[in-house]
Amino acid sequence: MITGEIKNKIDQIWDTFFVAGITNPITVLEQMTYIFFMKMLDDKQLQEEENARDWNCEVENPTFLNGQLWVNPEAVSDEERAGVPYENLRWHVFKNFGADNMFKVVRQSVFEFIKHIGTGEESAYSRYMKSAIFLIPNARTLAKVKVVDGAGCNGTHQHHTNGADTSVLGERVA
Repeated sequence: MITGEIKNKIDQIWDTFFVAGITNPITVLEQMTYIFFMKMLDDKQLQEEENARDWNCEVENPTFLNGQLWVNPEAVSDEERAGVPYENLRWHVFKNFGADNMFKVVRQSVFEFIKHIGTGEESAYSRYMKSAIFLIPNARTLAKVKVVDGAGCNGTHQHHTNGADTSVLGERVA
């Protein structure tokens, strides 16, 4: 059984979902997984950028393209077609936005971005994400859920803490 800070943070996130009306354990796990994935994508690129600086080279195949806009391939509105800077899709950037702006960016851009990673390739990921739905209902809930920042979900300790996160989540479902 996992105890301590990681368990407390996972419990806090779980309780936040419950208060927001998301009570199905599978749905909570799914939504938490999306949030963890958003953070881990950014953590991975931050580590790659640090390595590139150390070796005086460029990041190969970055997830977030520097100085460019991401346009949702399913964009409908003019605002969506205008695109959003890749930088705004990064955890370490949007987590510092005000709650309402963060919610708008995550719901309309970041989530859609992760749904379309690898677009054009048929894979289990693309088939699953095709029907994925972001269910966090409001800015206040997302602002509370971003506590994942300290829940052990980071690239530098990933191999140690992701198993702990999974263990805690499994305990909550059981």
